[in-house]
Amino acid sequence: MIKNETVQDFRQLINIAERGNPNHIVYKFKENIEIKYKDFKEDVRAMSTALLSLKLENQKIILIGSNRYEWCVSYLAITTGNMCVVPLDRALPDPELEKLIKRSGATAIIFENKHKEFIENILNKKNTKINTAINMDSKKFKELLQVGKQLLEMGDTKYDEMVIDNKKMSIMLFTSGTTSEPKAVMLSQYNICSNITAIGRYVKLYPKDTLLSFLPIHHTFECTITFLFGLYWGSSVAFCDGLKYIQKNLQEYKISVFVAVPLILETMYKKIQKGIEDKGKTKLIKKISKISNILLKFKIDLRKILFKEILNNFGGNLRVVLYGAAPMDKETIIGYNNLGIELIQGYGLTETSPVISAETDKKKRPGSVGLILDNLEVKIDNPNEEGIGEITVKGPSVMIGYYQNEKETKKVLKKGWFSTGDYGYLDKDNFLYVTGRKKDTIVLKNGKNVYPQEIEFLINKIPYVTENIVYQREESKTDTMLCAKIVYDNDLIKQYLGDKTEEEYKNLIWNEIKNINKNLPIYKHIKKIIITNIPLIKTTTQKVKRFEELKN
Repeated sequence: MIKNETVQDFRQLINIAERGNPNHIVYKFKENIEIKYKDFKEDVRAMSTALLSLKLENQKIILIGSNRYEWCVSYLAITTGNMCVVPLDRALPDPELEKLIKRSGATAIIFENKHKEFIENILNKKNTKINTAINMDSKKFKELLQVGKQLLEMGDTKYDEMVIDNKKMSIMLFTSGTTSEPKAVMLSQYNICSNITAIGRYVKLYPKDTLLSFLPIHHTFECTITFLFGLYWGSSVAFCDGLKYIQKNLQEYKISVFVAVPLILETMYKKIQKGIEDKGKTKLIKKISKISNILLKFKIDLRKILFKEILNNFGGNLRVVLYGAAPMDKETIIGYNNLGIELIQGYGLTETSPVISAETDKKKRPGSVGLILDNLEVKIDNPNEEGIGEITVKGPSVMIGYYQNEKETKKVLKKGWFSTGDYGYLDKDNFLYVTGRKKDTIVLKNGKNVYPQEIEFLINKIPYVTENIVYQREESKTDTMLCAKIVYDNDLIKQYLGDKTEEEYKNLIWNEIKNINKNLPIYKHIKKIIITNIPLIKTTTQKVKRFEELKN
């Protein structure tokens, strides 16, 4: 079943979700606490009514907190009440948060206890427009909900009668700023809802599904896919307790859909492979996988039975993983599929609300990031002899522009076409391939272009390597040297190579790099490596801050 119901705004999204099954569970918590769709809808309606009673209509409201029920209620209460939500990254340092709060021009803030002292300092300084502060963990939040419910009971109809302008800015999102000052992306409900509607024609969820909300919810990928797309299908959501607890949460909540990034999935898969190897079952699993794949051709699927012991590591219910942000190793994708866990990849940016292309359960092509969504157009700008150029996109999910930044908006938006800053190409069947970020491309002295991501991808296949960055250094006035900084997993490297000195590890890793070099053109050869077990500097959405790394 592919969903064909078109959504125009968030009010309609909630109504569709609640109408489907008002008594279905929308959020699951520990100790068997559950919230039904009808109660969630009423909480959103009540909180929005309360915020409107504080004269906040058409105002911008900061939302900062962890993945939790109060965040979700607040997000939709703000947006369905003709207010603009400004989700901020709760992991940012206080000075950065203060700067973004000022830039947003917000007049209210909803936050959690972690930021209580910081918010009090801001209010005391009186250097922002903030005049209303609501702590999710205080009595005030619950009291506001009650106020909203009382106003509704007394006949307050402002919320119900409100007409939503789905084309105006309803969401302001700051980009992660891996190399420069964060830009404030202006999105409308029409932008995001058109994206949700289109994704629904590519990716199937079910009301019986439970999604694990793990990635930072302020980020457009997690917010659109887990939170809003989950609502669209009438599924349930559980909130993850943190990185260390993923496996435990997958089990205790019986998670069937997991939205993740490749770094997490590859680390999990490497550990499972190592466990299989330690038990001496590598050959057996390969043999069973071959038999299983033959049976699949006859539509006989025994994977859940054959790999039950391994699948229990994921809770035993996981059927699909939706991932984006970076390419995934082909062998890892095949490995998960062999176990009966389907991996579906998407590609996009904050500025495109976010998805531009996605795989379906039937249409996939190794190396690509899926098919262009059917309500979008993609064009490759200024392609080279290999057909590689900048990916540009046009359609209803492309942002309004950058807030108070006409100069940057004009740079990337021309006649409705948005320049992604990514290089790539389209094949004859409209599958999109991303070769690397435009700003990361290394131009050698001989004029050759090197896309560091494609070499990083190969290095990451080394089983004990968690991440790496490929960069250039001047070797001479006429030549450029490619280098790699490689981060290894302390436990895995000992399991694979034994307990050795860092210099010995470096020599062994260097041998792996030499093998990679053999299969690359000479101009792409890595000539120097640095190894470390200290993670690379990253944003909270796990993007490597190349600019910061290369300063060291």
